Amino acid sequence: MAGLPDDFVITRHDVPKPPEPSEEGQDLPPEVMRQLCAHLDLFEEMTCRELRVAVELMMDTGRRPEEICKLEFHCMNRDRQGKPVLVYTNWKEQRIRRELPVHEPTAQLIREQQERVRLLYPGRPQSQLALLPSSVMNQFGAKGIDSTHFSGVHREWVTALPEFRLDDGTIFDKEKIFPYAYRHSFAQRHSDAGVPIEVLSPLMDHDSYQSTRCYYRVKEVRLREAVDKVTAMQFDRHGQRVWGAVTTLLDAERVRLAIGSVQVPFGTCSEPSNVSAGGGACPLRFRCMGCDHYSTDVSHLPELAAYLDGLLRQRERLRSMTEADEWARAEATPSEEEISRVRRLIRRVTEEVDQLTDTERAEIHQAADMVRKTRQGFLGMPRVPQPLPDLRPERPA
Repeated sequence: MAGLPDDFVITRHDVPKPPEPSEEGQDLPPEVMRQLCAHLDLFEEMTCRELRVAVELMMDTGRRPEEICKLEFHCMNRDRQGKPVLVYTNWKEQRIRRELPVHEPTAQLIREQQERVRLLYPGRPQSQLALLPSSVMNQFGAKGIDSTHFSGVHREWVTALPEFRLDDGTIFDKEKIFPYAYRHSFAQRHSDAGVPIEVLSPLMDHDSYQSTRCYYRVKEVRLREAVDKVTAMQFDRHGQRVWGAVTTLLDAERVRLAIGSVQVPFGTCSEPSNVSAGGGACPLRFRCMGCDHYSTDVSHLPELAAYLDGLLRQRERLRSMTEADEWARAEATPSEEEISRVRRLIRRVTEEVDQLTDTERAEIHQAADMVRKTRQGFLGMPRVPQPLPDLRPERPA
């Protein structure tokens, strides 16, 4: 402290926050979530209705266990569009009355629980009731279930269930199934579905993107595996396989592909000047299938099919426009060469996929779906914000 002035002080705000513990890899696989949902009735038999509702709300909303256990009776509002919103308190950061958009099935679950609480505590002011009242020493219904007790009975339920098997036949460790894992799973489902970090971070009620990025690190690992599979099914403009013998790209090759190409409609372009200009310096703009610098992969197959349908519709519509001059129709009509090129490319990609085994084909389709979810919009096309996907885990009635 030598040399510091007498008025030097350190306040609590000057002390940096400790780093968030890593949450990477703690989400539950979809197969495990399906098996848990299938045994919710057993959990209710072992405990009570309130604890089952708590599990379902954690699965649906990704809130922390104490946030769900302490929900107030009036915990649901409607936004300006009339959509349901969950109102909760972030006890970890002491943020009062936070709002989270929820889907109608989740809102219906809350409404049914509210009606149950009304019947359990008739005559009590609703403003004093808990949504999930404890069944122990709770005469007036104001005390919510205890999160520590909930974690204990949740462990007993998971232990009593049969082995959890993944799709590849391996057994999933039951020790990894705990209430907080539902929060990780909620975030990972949205991350894998392509929800951008600026949307996911408020959904998780994080105060910085740094806390949210841990989920994206998991997604990048999965996306990397998907890109490896999809790149092995890459084609040039003639429909000939490129990288056909490659199963895993070296890091150097992956970087080279990233910096040596640019996204174009239905594939990538490797023409140097166009890559340097970010895709805006090609005189053959949107006529990529007539250029040797163009390549595509199996993940673009649905887009290519939709593009071909659009070309065919446009050709038929222009043929029926008798009020237009012949030269105008000729200029606007897609060329027969382009139509045949697109059709041949689709046929070649489809034939290559059909030659795979059922297991390989399923892996390619799954990888292509993941790549499509994370792909940006077509070059030159505006991006339109999409509503949040309904990722509520399925469960029996």
